Amino acid sequence: MTRVAAVDCGTNSIRLLVADIDPVTGRLTDLERRMTVVRLGQDVDRTGRLAPEALERTFAACREYARIVGSLGVERIRFVATSASRDAENRDEFVRGVVDLLGVEPEVISGDQEAEFSFTGATRELTGHPGIERPYLVVDIGGGSTEFVVGEDTVQAARSVDIGCVRLTERHLVHGGEVTDPPTDQQIAAVRADIDAALDLAAETVPLGGARTLVGLAGSVTTVAGIALDLPEYDPSAIHHSRIPVDTVRAVTERLLRSTHAERAAIPVMHPGRVDVIGTGALVLLSVMERTGAQEVVVSEHDILDGIARSLA
Repeated sequence: MTRVAAVDCGTNSIRLLVADIDPVTGRLTDLERRMTVVRLGQDVDRTGRLAPEALERTFAACREYARIVGSLGVERIRFVATSASRDAENRDEFVRGVVDLLGVEPEVISGDQEAEFSFTGATRELTGHPGIERPYLVVDIGGGSTEFVVGEDTVQAARSVDIGCVRLTERHLVHGGEVTDPPTDQQIAAVRADIDAALDLAAETVPLGGARTLVGLAGSVTTVAGIALDLPEYDPSAIHHSRIPVDTVRAVTERLLRSTHAERAAIPVMHPGRVDVIGTGALVLLSVMERTGAQEVVVSEHDILDGIARSLA
């Protein structure tokens, strides 16, 4: 067994997985999973730069992750940075800070690489699962981008498009420096138009309607699932591999888009860092289901982190 650490630094959150991995079978045994909302992508869509306060929040999380990695005796570590880091003019500042804190250079991967890691992490354990048929369409809804991947045992087609819950919220729901609460019908229509255009773009590469099973990843999807299941608190074991019907996703999305900040914050499964952006994330999921005709989404708690960890075997 090899003890590895995978770090996924996205637009909204930075996450850590420490696991023991069997280099022959690729089987992972989790030791630690952490998620910290740092909003690294704050204003990147508008300014093209990583904000100083966003960098400091991210570096604070890295300090804590470095402590965990050291205490658990990790042998190999891989740090992957995604959408916000790809877009930022000053990403070298981010790279230097991560190297200083964790001793490893972050890999600013392409959208296609991100998609492949997500697909591997989400689908490896679905093989033979009752009622879940291949091919899969894996949809990873992030803060800055969304990845679409179709495949069976391996990736057949993938595309990353620039729609994510943070990017869409900052682009359309912010007025005078504040998020409109709740958003207007006109703002929601503008978000939908962006999503529809991005789905058209994704469909040029990925056959969105050709899969038998839709698999949804990341915080927007798992939060929608937690709300749909009416959980008293966030419970990954209850959410993992839950199957949420499209009508339920539609009802949850409409609820989120019509509620106030205080009402969303009071939802038991809601992470404080998602309160302002969950409505647009849910709308991306609903739009994908409507475009593909999917009657349900299979929700996975395993995603790009698991794919990154397996790459270290």
